Amino acid sequence: MKTTITKMIGALAVATSLFGLSATAQAGDADSCKAVRFADVGWTDIQVITGIAANVFDALGYQSEVKTLSVPVTYASLKNKDIDVFLGNWMPSMTSDVKPYFDDKSVEQLQPPNLEGAGYGIVVPQYVADAGVKSVADLNANKDKFGGKFFGIESGNDGNRIIQTMIGDAKNNLAGWELVESSEAGMLTEAEKAMKDNKWIVFLGWTPHPVMGEMKIAYLDGVVDYGFGPAKVYTNVRANYLTECANAGKLVSNLRFNLKMEGDMMAPVLKDGKDPKVVAAEWIKANPDSINAWIDGVTAFDGSDAKAAVAKLLK
Repeated sequence: MKTTITKMIGALAVATSLFGLSATAQAGDADSCKAVRFADVGWTDIQVITGIAANVFDALGYQSEVKTLSVPVTYASLKNKDIDVFLGNWMPSMTSDVKPYFDDKSVEQLQPPNLEGAGYGIVVPQYVADAGVKSVADLNANKDKFGGKFFGIESGNDGNRIIQTMIGDAKNNLAGWELVESSEAGMLTEAEKAMKDNKWIVFLGWTPHPVMGEMKIAYLDGVVDYGFGPAKVYTNVRANYLTECANAGKLVSNLRFNLKMEGDMMAPVLKDGKDPKVVAAEWIKANPDSINAWIDGVTAFDGSDAKAAVAKLLK
């Protein structure tokens, strides 16, 4: 009898062990979650952090897909479930952009933010600030020197929208001013050209940014009520993504960045024209410990060990 019980316990232990192995092997996501679709709105900071996420997902056996979209199309695509993840929800400047989607619960904002300590606003060269332009209220008295133009980035961007709102607000006395929409690179080219010739220019500025970080610029006052100022950046996902694709959702929820790492990655993209995903892979290899927190509680797509799966990314 004793021998029989011992055999039964042994068999149960083996079965339990095999069940545990089976459960581990099936711990990844469903096939419908294999493609992880990111929105990239063309800002260099979002390009590099999306590159980081794409590299890690690819190493885990997922298939990252990055689509370059405007801000409005990004949120419409999240709502329609054509996009899964967006890493660039700058707040509070994007409050008006995201509110309808948060209200109808078609888009979820993950907490805490993926980046803190950022900033966003309107800037002028330091020599312009030294000449007395400290606030938005000082702009119109110098309209001719500025050519009556604000230089912004791509159409549909929240910063451009805020500038248009400020132009339309009578208290700012900016009637007749024009917003010149371009791209991040195009705006920076205009700014660098103007500053080389000691001309006056007013344009969008933000932190982190390696090029602007090297410029002698000053942020204007009088912008906080419109959504500019200190900023935090959040990860957004389509509704129910975290439950439908729990493993991928866990990785997305774990992503955290900082100003230095983003600045370090943005520099070769902006200055040397390097591919953001390649730059992100190089940064990960140079900072292998960064992976640990991101893959905590995460498996590879097939349920195998995440650390072993990303080892090839670190070689």
